[in-house]
Amino acid sequence: MVRSLSPGSYLYIRNSSRILKLSTDMKNKYIQFVLLGFILLLTSCSVDPTYYSQVVPSNFYQSQDNVWQRFYRPFTHWRWYVGTDEGYWRCEELGTDEFCLPTRGSDWYNGGQYQLFHHHKYYDQMDAIGNGWSGFGMGVALAWDTYRDLSTVDFDKLGFASGTRESMLAQLNALVASFYKDGLDLFGGVPLYGPQDLDIKGRSTAQETFNFIDSLLNVAIPQLPVKEELGGAENGTINRAAGAALKAELYFNAISYIDKDMFSEAATICQDIIDGKYGPYDLDDDWTTTFGFNNETSKEIIWSIPSQNAKLQSDGDHWGTMMPYNYYKYLGNLQNSNADNGYCLLPSRDPSGELYTYHLGEPYEKFADGDVRKQNYVYEGNGKYRGMFVIGRLVNPLDTTFQCLGAREYSGKVITIRDQVSYFAQLGSSKYPDVASLPSTIATAEENSGVRLIKRSPRPTQDDASLMYNPDIPVIRLSEIYYMLAECKMRAGDKAGAAALINKVRKRYFVNGQDPDPVTPANLDKYRMLDEWLEEFLGEGRRRTDLRRWNAYVTEDWWDHKATNDANINLFPVPASAINANNKLEQNPGY
Repeated sequence: MVRSLSPGSYLYIRNSSRILKLSTDMKNKYIQFVLLGFILLLTSCSVDPTYYSQVVPSNFYQSQDNVWQRFYRPFTHWRWYVGTDEGYWRCEELGTDEFCLPTRGSDWYNGGQYQLFHHHKYYDQMDAIGNGWSGFGMGVALAWDTYRDLSTVDFDKLGFASGTRESMLAQLNALVASFYKDGLDLFGGVPLYGPQDLDIKGRSTAQETFNFIDSLLNVAIPQLPVKEELGGAENGTINRAAGAALKAELYFNAISYIDKDMFSEAATICQDIIDGKYGPYDLDDDWTTTFGFNNETSKEIIWSIPSQNAKLQSDGDHWGTMMPYNYYKYLGNLQNSNADNGYCLLPSRDPSGELYTYHLGEPYEKFADGDVRKQNYVYEGNGKYRGMFVIGRLVNPLDTTFQCLGAREYSGKVITIRDQVSYFAQLGSSKYPDVASLPSTIATAEENSGVRLIKRSPRPTQDDASLMYNPDIPVIRLSEIYYMLAECKMRAGDKAGAAALINKVRKRYFVNGQDPDPVTPANLDKYRMLDEWLEEFLGEGRRRTDLRRWNAYVTEDWWDHKATNDANINLFPVPASAINANNKLEQNPGY
């Protein structure tokens, strides 16, 4: 019989047997605990539960396993929010010069919201914006709830190593800072809560939110664990370098967040990270090491989302919405890899094949022809692959029986993915008698329109299906630190120093490091810098932030998107659902 619970208490069900510890390895422990959540894995024949009507942390957390479970709960939400849910990613990528979700015939119209997103016609009931708000807000709530519980646990009594408690609480502080930084980026000032705050609050100012994030990181960073081994396995832990990188990101974008130039402060932190002050990291020589099937030992990754087949699966490329119908057949009928043919890169060429001439956009053609990434994706076997794009006639060159067939306009035919968006299947009709008559807009796509990206979720063929989902999702990597420092130097007038940093990253993408178009002081301007950010971080959920920092998000044209020149659009509207739930919230200006 379960008794009624008093307000604020919890109901926990605990079996008399202990929790099975599946592995002592940190990554496997993370994977197993997150997968289990709060479900207790039984290890004896007894299945009779014990019920508690009044439980507090001090009498529930009776083993290290209990504590680890509780600690990782907000990280499961973070993993979903960053690596699985598409809300935040859509806010950062759609409506920019990188990605769109076009209307493909009768597919993906969805009330016109993706067309409106593309044209910056935001409103307060858009799904992506609602998920962006709830995603960061729920993360804060879960992290502080965990913080309150673990603050009362006697870590010494449970036999934890010295410093474990401090490390856990510091990581929770840093995780909250990361969530709040996302909220600041998307919406400006947000309601601010500490671990003991339970009352409903209104929004703070952007400056107050910025200061709060900064204070959380100041407290957290000295207590965060330091990575000791170059290439040591990443497991989702927030190491000291990750905390420092979050602080650098905050300062680097302060010009957008609080209209304050803090590039010199960001540069100092970036240089310290590169110099190894916060642990040993280095650039990977091969980009597929950073994103590949065993990338937990990448030298470059500073913070990542752990992923492992059938245990803790994450999909950083939002495969199901990105890839063409039937692309799994190109991968040898790879099971559980179906897709719905949605997202694509903005086109580089008009229907006649001519390159667009806008400063921004044309993402595929921004890559030099000799860039090893600018190839059609092919899985080569034994965990090796080449290329990161889906383009051209989709016949696998290693086995020509592996073919991706169309499902709409090109049903039953091998599909050819174009770096163009138009009604090519209707060419020659009375409505579109010639190429000159073909439209090219987000509303006039077909199933083969737009290049697709395979980057953070490479896929094997069916023969190696067990490798699927093994790539961890990089969230912060050292190349970002190089690029932040480069932009800081550029803004300070040191274009030669900036070029050297960018070229150090670029050279790995060319055979023998022979870059045909290196950055130079002469060619480094606002648009070249934005192009470099695009090429290095394409699809990694940050493009809107980079455009905002350069005052390009609402002031520039690309493809069929026209500048609004409305500064209010730099922030999204607070979702109607949030305001309906909390009448203390005020809407952003312009909505």
